[in-house]
Amino acid sequence: MRAIGLISGTSQDGIDAVLAEFEHGQFQRLLATHSGAYPPAIRSRLLELGYEASPVTLAEYAALDRAVADAFADTAIELLRIAGVDHAAVNVLGSHGQTVFHDAVGIANSLQLGDPSRIAVRSRIVTVADFRRADVALGGQGAPLLPVFHHALFAEDGRPAAVLNLGGIANLTLLPSADAAAVRGFDCGPANGLMDEWAELHTGARYDADGAFAASGKVHVPLLEALLADPYFALPAPKSTGRGYFRLAWVRALWPTLDQLPAADVQRTLCELTARSALQALQAAMPEARELLVCGGGVRNRFLMQRLRALAPQLRVESTEARGLHPDWVEATAFAWLAVQRLDGCAGNLPGVTGASRAAVLGGVFDP
Repeated sequence: MRAIGLISGTSQDGIDAVLAEFEHGQFQRLLATHSGAYPPAIRSRLLELGYEASPVTLAEYAALDRAVADAFADTAIELLRIAGVDHAAVNVLGSHGQTVFHDAVGIANSLQLGDPSRIAVRSRIVTVADFRRADVALGGQGAPLLPVFHHALFAEDGRPAAVLNLGGIANLTLLPSADAAAVRGFDCGPANGLMDEWAELHTGARYDADGAFAASGKVHVPLLEALLADPYFALPAPKSTGRGYFRLAWVRALWPTLDQLPAADVQRTLCELTARSALQALQAAMPEARELLVCGGGVRNRFLMQRLRALAPQLRVESTEARGLHPDWVEATAFAWLAVQRLDGCAGNLPGVTGASRAAVLGGVFDP
């Protein structure tokens, strides 16, 4: 089977797209990759919604739903052009959409924009979307969904490993063995989203390239300790969160004089927070781990990767490319795989990860 996977994560820095090949439900290879982009005004408004910074009317919500769908469809169409593949040669398209709200505990819902019917019609490919809410309806967190794919791709008996996805939010997958029932995973804290927000405010760049801004500063220890004392880090799994929680407003609430600190020192501290919170969560949940596979945009933050290695010398820290899949494309490939799982009638969640009452086939199917 050939499947397209589309996702824009909580960083909202682009729409990742892959065309992947699967055999008997197992990932075989990537045939093509592409990153699309939102128009700047759409991205800015989506970020505001993610921060819960301003209200939205139903009319605007509907317009954004259509705009996101068009951006996703455009990205899929360009991916096919790059690959030189006709839409008729693709079995399914899996669209994660753009998360604008996630609260699986209080409100018990997770909302993603990007009208799947419109994506299906424009791409002319059967589309699977709305992956999270079936798990939430079963009492689960609806997140993270990557661990089930990490297990399928990376788990091996006798090789306890963990996968750290550094997107807007950081999430961990624990793979103590090849047994799916043993897999655990959860959102462990902030990652690129928080660092990007501060970097853009003080440098004008959308992200801290190579972590150079962070590397130029010093850790402000009292600030770091105040952030690490947040109750979220001590919560037991299953747990999930989003940019609506880990944002600059959260930092300022814990440290009201934040803007009086040297900007580079704050960036260095936020980078250290990402590394330490992830490694502390791993040590608490699976101290026997000896390998940490890292994926997501944070892999390109050279300084952050250096800090992970320095803080955990007992771990072999490397990108997922060492195990056959480039870190930039793990998430998009996961949603291509989940779409294949949906067509095959196979479960797409792990109750031990999300807390759902049972395994479930995830996503709705939308014909072109």
